[in-house]
Amino acid sequence: MADMTQSTTSSGPRSADAGPITRFLRATEIDTRLLGMIGALLIIWIGFDLYLRIFDGREFLTARNLWNLSVQTCEIAVLATGMVLVIVTRNIDLSVGSVLGFVAMIMGVMQAKWLPQYLGFDSSWTWIITLICGLVIGTAIGAFQGGIIAFMNVPSFIVTLGGLLVWRGLAWYVTSGQTVAPMDSTFVIMGGSGATGSIGATWSWVVGVLACVMIVASIVGSRRQRKRFGFPRRPLWAEYFLGCLGSVWCSAPSISSTAITGPLASPSATPRNTILPGRKRASTFPTASPFRFSSPCSSASS
Repeated sequence: MADMTQSTTSSGPRSADAGPITRFLRATEIDTRLLGMIGALLIIWIGFDLYLRIFDGREFLTARNLWNLSVQTCEIAVLATGMVLVIVTRNIDLSVGSVLGFVAMIMGVMQAKWLPQYLGFDSSWTWIITLICGLVIGTAIGAFQGGIIAFMNVPSFIVTLGGLLVWRGLAWYVTSGQTVAPMDSTFVIMGGSGATGSIGATWSWVVGVLACVMIVASIVGSRRQRKRFGFPRRPLWAEYFLGCLGSVWCSAPSISSTAITGPLASPSATPRNTILPGRKRASTFPTASPFRFSSPCSSASS
């Protein structure tokens, strides 16, 4: 029984002298730096919401608005994840935005102009071929620039600065500066554009439940590994707390999707004082956000 409740907190006078908040953070092993970033984000959100409620009679913290913000920032999150690997190797990539734009334009033109000539528009193969080509082109560009940096010893700053100009110019050349539309319907759903850009409330809950199961399995597996190698383990109450916290965090998108695909999905039911990207007081759901550029499905159609 004592083996099951072994804690990572320090023993002796140090634990006794620590405050309840410090003991809680030690037991749960929560990163305080992460808490600081989340707290700053909450302050910004609440500040925006209070300001708009007081001075403009509108709302910011709504399910639809947070869902739109999540969709609009997903590509930035993916880029930032890869950029971490570049920065930890003491390099820099100035061309990441231009590469994203070039690949997005290639994928847009491919599904709007090139593939329909052979497969027809809205073919079931269009989105698959487009995704594969986008991944191949992006990987080839990264390998090309990485090869120059690694094997020719050219500084990453110089290589990626040149790539910034080259890929940005090629993105314009592919489209000749023209709007590329319409996009494949399946691909538009994947990009989260407009009211159709969601997997729906049912599948959102399915994904949320699977994510919760994975979180619980990860906690259980981590505890078993710690026991196997003799590492100190968190108290059981800390494990339960982290499992509940992760489950609530993963359920938030499902709740937002349910709110969006429910009453708010119909244009007539949209609250008049709800902020929607690109509109001050909207009564209909926008088909696409004007703030989004780099998502492949909407990069050329917005």
